[in-house]
Amino acid sequence: MKLKADQTGNRGLPMPLWLQGALESGQAAVISAALVLVPLLAVWFSGGFSGSGVDVLARLGGQAWLIIHGVPLSLRVFLSEASSQNVGSTLSLVPLGLTLIPFFLSWRAGRRLARASYTDQLWQALLGAGGIYAAFGLATAFVCQTGDVRVNLLYATLIPLIPVGLGLAIGARLESGSWSRLIGVEAVDWISRTSQHSRWAGSYLWSVVRAGFVAILTAFALAAVLLSVDLLIHWADVVTVFEALKVDPWGAAVLTLAQMGYLPNMAVFSLAWLSGAGFSIGVGSTASALGTAMGPVPAIPVLAAIPSGNLAFGAVALVVPVLAGALAGWWFLRDGENHFDEWLSIKIKTRWFTAAASTLVLGLAIGAVAGILGLVMAWMAGGSAGLGRLTEIGPDPVQLAIYLAIEVGIGVVIGYAAGPWLERGQLRSFKETFSASHQ
Repeated sequence: MKLKADQTGNRGLPMPLWLQGALESGQAAVISAALVLVPLLAVWFSGGFSGSGVDVLARLGGQAWLIIHGVPLSLRVFLSEASSQNVGSTLSLVPLGLTLIPFFLSWRAGRRLARASYTDQLWQALLGAGGIYAAFGLATAFVCQTGDVRVNLLYATLIPLIPVGLGLAIGARLESGSWSRLIGVEAVDWISRTSQHSRWAGSYLWSVVRAGFVAILTAFALAAVLLSVDLLIHWADVVTVFEALKVDPWGAAVLTLAQMGYLPNMAVFSLAWLSGAGFSIGVGSTASALGTAMGPVPAIPVLAAIPSGNLAFGAVALVVPVLAGALAGWWFLRDGENHFDEWLSIKIKTRWFTAAASTLVLGLAIGAVAGILGLVMAWMAGGSAGLGRLTEIGPDPVQLAIYLAIEVGIGVVIGYAAGPWLERGQLRSFKETFSASHQ
């Protein structure tokens, strides 16, 4: 074990790594729970929740804590006040913006644990951190269940470990400097013992994966910009719906916070919209750049910004994923790791064929990576609100993956093929600038 040290370098009492991991993880769980309870307490003190007691407020806070970690809640919804009949539904629409709270708290904990651990001992700290967080989720689900809200105890134990585990791993990786140091394996020695073809294949595949990340992150960023512009254009409609709700200041603050929590979800919806795959706000509704068919929309202010009507130039939005793919193709060209093209050129001497074939394969490969990442994003962003038609919200993951794979793949072929001309133009511009500065 290592001694715990403060920022001044003074050594404190020895602490087992598993215990330090448990303390760091427990701290993240408590802070995230407190941040969830603060807005609920504000509403409660202002007279909200129909005079409910502290126990009801605590259970509601625990249920909200589980939701932001991705744990679905099984609801019993009454059909009417005069009837005792009820139907079961599931609340699984996760506010990804609020999920960033435990993620970043765990990211901080991961960095601290990496600093406190030797390379071959970090697993002890991570095991302690994961164990205490799983126990916290289990206890929260057990205590906060009611007759109308049920929680699967296994889900509550394991699912919170996904955002927390990612935060711990990424934080520890950033602190250690490499994945090999993080897991205690010297990757350089292992790679040096492999064949040249294996190293080429590994380098090529890793570059393809990174290019896929470049494509999906670029498309997602452009979709977020589009969402911001759309909100500005429809701001008057959003404000009108907000004013019609006639909520008090505390209620307005909580509503605003909730909508901000769902902004990453809406950015994914925007990505689905401009890809043509579209998204739904309720059963039987679709909104996409190729056409919109929406049913009744709940009175949530931000939903007033959904484009509606006949979009004459909506198909132009499909260019955005293609542009993201073109950037990824250019990035791959500059990365210089197209070893498949080199291998194919050795096997087949017809250069025009090998260049075309390797470029098409590259487009398919990067497009597939972007499609898989889009599928994961759609699965994370969508879900059920557990009320009436709102049991289907968000894009269809498979459909979004197919659209993105095709559009990004086309863009990659264009960007990789046009890359040499762009590089020559850039070099020519640099030479002209250099010559002018020395005249």
